[in-house]
Amino acid sequence: MELIKRHITGFAEEVLDAFPATVIQGARQVGKSTLAAELGATRNARFFTLDDERTRAAAVEDPEGFVNQHPDGLTVIDEVQRLPSLTLSIKAAIDRDRRPGRFLLTGSSDLLRLAGQSDSLAGRAVTVRLRPFSQGEIRGVHDDFAARFRAGIPFSDVTTEVDRAAYAQMIVTGGYANVQGLTLKLRGAWFDAYAERLATRDAPEVAGITDPSRLGSLLRLLAANQAGELVKARLARAAGIPPTSITAYLDAIQTLYLIDVLRPFTANLTSREVGRVKASVADSGLAARLSHVTAAQLLPIDGTANHLGGLLEGFVVGELLKQRSWSSEEYELSHYRTRDGHEVDLVLEFADGQILGLEVKAGETFRPDHFSGLRTLRDRLGDRFAGGIVLNTGRTGYRFAERLWGLPVSALWEPLPS
Repeated sequence: MELIKRHITGFAEEVLDAFPATVIQGARQVGKSTLAAELGATRNARFFTLDDERTRAAAVEDPEGFVNQHPDGLTVIDEVQRLPSLTLSIKAAIDRDRRPGRFLLTGSSDLLRLAGQSDSLAGRAVTVRLRPFSQGEIRGVHDDFAARFRAGIPFSDVTTEVDRAAYAQMIVTGGYANVQGLTLKLRGAWFDAYAERLATRDAPEVAGITDPSRLGSLLRLLAANQAGELVKARLARAAGIPPTSITAYLDAIQTLYLIDVLRPFTANLTSREVGRVKASVADSGLAARLSHVTAAQLLPIDGTANHLGGLLEGFVVGELLKQRSWSSEEYELSHYRTRDGHEVDLVLEFADGQILGLEVKAGETFRPDHFSGLRTLRDRLGDRFAGGIVLNTGRTGYRFAERLWGLPVSALWEPLPS
């Protein structure tokens, strides 16, 4: 497969030029090592991987000497989560010499959550979160929907050739490089092996989880409720996990970057943490495989394709989280729900406090009731409400009412009319 350029590369280079240590983190097989190699190619870099037993043994025996063996260039340490205590020696090396671009670390687990983590490298390192390919990266176009919205979208002029079948194929394929272009059978085999390795090797190693079968059950339950509210007690019962242990299992899944969570939005910052989070398996292809859903099962429009709604919403969440890494606009993602049942699937809160609401629908037409939650949010926020958009699988844009529009999901990455 031809090497796909990562849109986050420019930001990663800026981080390397500004800080002593850069940490590239993300799930296994998202391309961290490839990106690290690209970044190090022009920076007098030496590469070490802690997946190699001899290298790891040397780091254990003499951590100070290990991290200081290339003082005049960039030291790249791959899979640093295999030896989290090494960060203490990295901290000491940085404190002696705070020049930018000294260390580039990659990790398949969230270093801040790891048992045995000796130092967070706070004030010394900046993390670059790498996710699977976005649809824009796969197609070689710069996808930054938030910036396009802020610049102004001619909604009524938007058209697309992407149909329901194309969306179904995108969802079940996901963004991992290794599955692009594979047949259904080979893709399924890859996802199965991937999930099994994470449950049987990585989770016990980095999170102390000793029952891989329970972890697998929990992951399948989350996939079956893609983009739904996360209710710990319900998950614990369904997965056969003691209520006192469910938080540890969920933490393990998050540590391995397998799920994304959206916190509830409220207009009052002091109550932002009130309410339930929504959870999505971070890659739509993995979510579909865990739910045993194929592209063909997502095609019917007679109501039998009941998986499409959640999978499509999780797919949109994933695309916007990917784009946030390189967007020219800073924004946070959350979801909105009132006590009387009005809800908005996604809320983008920009740095200046302006709000964009997004509702995701699996159908191809726009109906007035699709805009109900967005109307409620608009009326509550007043001038803070920059707009509300219903994203669906149709082919044209649509103006519904004041600051309320409809767009095809593909508008997230396709070039828009000027």
